Amino acid sequence: MYPESLNRLIKNLSMLPGIGQKSATRLAMYLIKDNRELAEKLALNLLEVKEKVRLCKICFNISEKEICDICSDPYRDTSVICVVEGPADQAAIEESKAFKGRYHILHGVLSPLNGIGPEDIRINELLERIEKEDIKEVLIATNPTTQGEATAFYIAKLLRKRRPALNITRIASGIPFGGDLKYADRMTLEKALQNRSSISV
Repeated sequence: MYPESLNRLIKNLSMLPGIGQKSATRLAMYLIKDNRELAEKLALNLLEVKEKVRLCKICFNISEKEICDICSDPYRDTSVICVVEGPADQAAIEESKAFKGRYHILHGVLSPLNGIGPEDIRINELLERIEKEDIKEVLIATNPTTQGEATAFYIAKLLRKRRPALNITRIASGIPFGGDLKYADRMTLEKALQNRSSISV
């Protein structure tokens, strides 16, 4: 239907997460009809990212340096680590400006049905950090999904076994600010009721 080179581009674009055959075709068509400059910039950007971007040696966040800006920031609270599933989750928490500690990026969650076990995500590296660094609190901020909850429980159990005095906390979940109770699902309401807090007046 299309020239072979275009078919290859569509096939490769469709391998990206969230991009189906139709979206890949639409993107490919846009790229060939637009000026050459965009295609060249995009190709150079992709190569540059592959050459320059790496994982931070400490927290495993994406960075262009061996140690990312957050881990090398002397003003961060080094006694608190926030454990998240991926770099996008870390970025979302940073945007809130509510957390001043450091991070640990797991790069996934436990999912036995998909063949993802503890050795496939960065749990061992977290345990090593707990042994080496003077950590007082670990805030587990995995997503409130079945896999996220299972991962949080598994990590908390391992941490409690190794460091009984360590303060292990879990990010709160429940009804979002501005949300409407009648539209909340059962699990969200259950979490909101379990995580209720005192009102300060």
